[in-house]
Amino acid sequence: MLNLPQFKAAAVQAAPVFLDTDATVDKVCALIREAAGNGARLVAFPEVFVAGYPYWSWVMNPIDGSPWFEKLCKSAVEIPGPEIRRIAAAAKANRINVVVGVNERSRTGIGTIYNTLVTINDEGRILGCHRKLVPTWAEKLTWANGDASALRVHDTSVGPLGSLACGENTNTLARFSLLAQGELVHVASYIALPVAPPDYDMAEAIRLRAAAHSFEGKVFTIVSCSTVSPEIVDAISASHPLARELLGRRNSAFSGVLGPDGRVIGEPLIDDEGIVYADIDLSRCIQPRQMHDITGHYNRFDVFDLRVNRRPLGPAQFNDTGNDAWDFDAEMAELNSPDILESK
Repeated sequence: MLNLPQFKAAAVQAAPVFLDTDATVDKVCALIREAAGNGARLVAFPEVFVAGYPYWSWVMNPIDGSPWFEKLCKSAVEIPGPEIRRIAAAAKANRINVVVGVNERSRTGIGTIYNTLVTINDEGRILGCHRKLVPTWAEKLTWANGDASALRVHDTSVGPLGSLACGENTNTLARFSLLAQGELVHVASYIALPVAPPDYDMAEAIRLRAAAHSFEGKVFTIVSCSTVSPEIVDAISASHPLARELLGRRNSAFSGVLGPDGRVIGEPLIDDEGIVYADIDLSRCIQPRQMHDITGHYNRFDVFDLRVNRRPLGPAQFNDTGNDAWDFDAEMAELNSPDILESK
């Protein structure tokens, strides 16, 4: 008998406490409590919510933006680390699944950081840390490329859960690789981008990408997008006089929940801070697949062949001690060791 979960999902639309890691983690934990208190069993947070997005790369030249890059590296977190453990403890205490974006600092490179999505289940176990595969446009000045070692769908109490960061939701093959693993719930994390070209409607672009994934895969998509707070505008404007105008454009943030027909459930949030809630019944993913199941009967795997390299990538291989590159299974074992979990 197939019994698919029914649950309430929450999508956070908010700004971090800009480049203040501890204060932003406090905010994450408070929002986790709020979402769980309103009955949510899954809460999604924006891209690099801990603790900020490099807007300076869009409004300054690389030389002027370099001091800001140093600040971002110093505010980034290592995984495992005390910040993620605090968030995991909040997830466990409130019995809620959490997907949160962080700036992750490499353990072996103080100037190398990744745009990472951390997935934590309602028992406080860290299921995965997905590093954004390709930073988008000006983001290449900030983040290193990730790999596919954590491009995985996780078995959770709310069903098979996957996630991608911002522009990755435009990558058809990345999305298909999650659908091919049985994804039914997708988290798409974003940042507001008011500095986009004048004719680019960021909020509508976010909605459109989420609708495409939901409709093509017959899945639910929870979209969480950050906002640009006055604090962020003031900070960047102090270094660049045109930043205030560039960062003030409306229709730059969209958060909401979309069903397997590609339509928004309820009312989304546009630009304003808050939490969007929606009731999800994964049984709604079944009937649409009778028509289009692109990872099943509605495909030709004798014609198309997608191969995904999930080997972890690292700066070196040390043959005397084995491969010191990041190993997903070993990393998860360490993150969820009894000593770490007990310390929570």
